[in-house]
Amino acid sequence: MGPVLSLDARFYTDPLIYKKELRGVLSQTWQFAGHVSQLDTTGDYFTFSIAGENLFCVRTSENQIKGFYNVCQHRGHELVKGSGNAAVLVCPYHAWTYELNGQLRSGPNIKSVPGFDVSTVCLTEIKIEEFCGFLFANLDPLAKPMDEWFPSVRRELSSFVPQIAQLKPIEWVEVPEKCNWKVSVENYSECYHCQLNHPTFANGIVNAKTYDIQPQGYCLRHTTECQNLDKMSYPIDVNANEYAGHYSSWFLWPLMSFQVYPGNVLNTYHWRAIDHENVVVWRGWYSVDGSDADMLHSLAVQDRQTTVEEDIHLVESVQRGLNSRGYVPGPLVVDPQCGVKSEHSIQVLQQWMRESVNE
Repeated sequence: MGPVLSLDARFYTDPLIYKKELRGVLSQTWQFAGHVSQLDTTGDYFTFSIAGENLFCVRTSENQIKGFYNVCQHRGHELVKGSGNAAVLVCPYHAWTYELNGQLRSGPNIKSVPGFDVSTVCLTEIKIEEFCGFLFANLDPLAKPMDEWFPSVRRELSSFVPQIAQLKPIEWVEVPEKCNWKVSVENYSECYHCQLNHPTFANGIVNAKTYDIQPQGYCLRHTTECQNLDKMSYPIDVNANEYAGHYSSWFLWPLMSFQVYPGNVLNTYHWRAIDHENVVVWRGWYSVDGSDADMLHSLAVQDRQTTVEEDIHLVESVQRGLNSRGYVPGPLVVDPQCGVKSEHSIQVLQQWMRESVNE
């Protein structure tokens, strides 16, 4: 049995593969929608997208968080834009009006229609799950709960970030990348390239020599120790709690990652696939009521100017290479001992990618 070869270039360059993913993996998995703090009050809502679908979340009068396709059931107009607060949901096209739970309340002159029963008309609902204060959506009505997809992650994440229930987003960085979403996700899911390409991350945040990644359900769990304190690019108290001196990341297939920097600093990646050769990556930073905002802002700036910027050049170069007639898939470096110089995590990830298009 020979080495495991990387995926064929067509997985990253063929628009037909992307169309399969839109109908399959991108429509049938748990993906980040937003944060529960965006829906503090009854009637708060925000829009988002998954697999090209326009969607929104809202806090109902029953204090539930629900998600819907952002489309009026009358003639298909979008109901809401951006974020805001509303007592009821009114379509701007013909003023059909829905309760916050999606049930049609009224519409101009609809009582003149014989047999029209408003109780039979409701917005199309999607599955929403709250996960450590983060809201995830799944377009598959039969989707299994997140804890079955990602075993132990909720417990582990809460242990690494004891204050996670009080966190709110304080910094967002939006990063367009000219590559297939899988190129960007693969780049995130190995640290084989870190010491060569990310000096600030590898020398000022983590001890790259101890870096390892292991599958955990449909999660890839990254673990390592922090860098020596005299080399850290920001101050931490390693005695604050059990995990203050550690780094860990939980990549949730296919498009979300929770990342905890040393000092229990939570940040996130989430990807939105635009087409077969473009993706947008959002970097989120979180704190309790704005605490440590200056430090987190400095970290976000450092991250954008170093690791994120470095990765943009890497993934865009890979995409250009995958479009070359000269590319022949080479063997992955799968070390039985795992570790930072191994691509065992990419082997797992690419198997999920094959399965997602049934190839």
